[in-house]
Amino acid sequence: MDYGIKGRIALVSGADSGMGKTTARMLLEEGCRVAITDRTDSELHASLEDLRQYGEVIAVEADVTDNDSVVTLFEEVRSKLGEPDILVNCAGVTGATGDFLEVDDKGWLDTLNINLMGAVRMTRQAIPAMRERGWGRIVLMASEDAVQPYVDELAYCASKAGVLNLAKGLSKAYGCDNVLVNSVSPAFIATPMTDKMMRKRADENGTSVDEAIDSFLEEERPGMTLKRRGKAEEVAAAIVFLCSEGASFINGANIRVDSGSVQTMAG
Repeated sequence: MDYGIKGRIALVSGADSGMGKTTARMLLEEGCRVAITDRTDSELHASLEDLRQYGEVIAVEADVTDNDSVVTLFEEVRSKLGEPDILVNCAGVTGATGDFLEVDDKGWLDTLNINLMGAVRMTRQAIPAMRERGWGRIVLMASEDAVQPYVDELAYCASKAGVLNLAKGLSKAYGCDNVLVNSVSPAFIATPMTDKMMRKRADENGTSVDEAIDSFLEEERPGMTLKRRGKAEEVAAAIVFLCSEGASFINGANIRVDSGSVQTMAG
């Protein structure tokens, strides 16, 4: 399938590893010119070196929790590549976890600042030029947790519910300008973040990491019918499709890449 985005300029946040990096690679393979960003300089530039074999790519260090940093990011991308046609916001963290009564305001605000307000800051910079040109694709990373909350991750769940609402609202506001905004909701994907979670679980339970993954699927994610972690490529494929001309009539949608984890029709 020709995705029709060859030559488009794409900006991918959270691209130092995992789903963001894989999305950047797939966009490069489709002929996009890509800017990757994250706040970790060493890992970001290691990702840049890995991605260079696939096409024209630059790396710009930025912090989505700092509006001035986001403004500077877009200025640098504009000067080196041009205005982004595509924005994929993968930057995010698990954030504060634990019993609701034990998570303080800072834990909540830090989680919301990265996951939700980071998406706000990035889209606020991207949309004006997309509207002016009459073409834009924005994909925000949500999560199964947005519609199926887990009691020990409520700050994360609330932040991702906010991302879903933000994407839907932006789709209504700017769809008339052919700026299409959608979201993708993964569940338990094999990334450095879930690797860390499973190593912690293995240490706590005195098991191997593989056994920790199996027990997590059985006890915490019974709806995941494929009984495995997802692959970053499986999420990135959905994201790249939403960025393509093949998705030119999809706006305000949320695509679940979750092996059936969400067990309801709504959401």
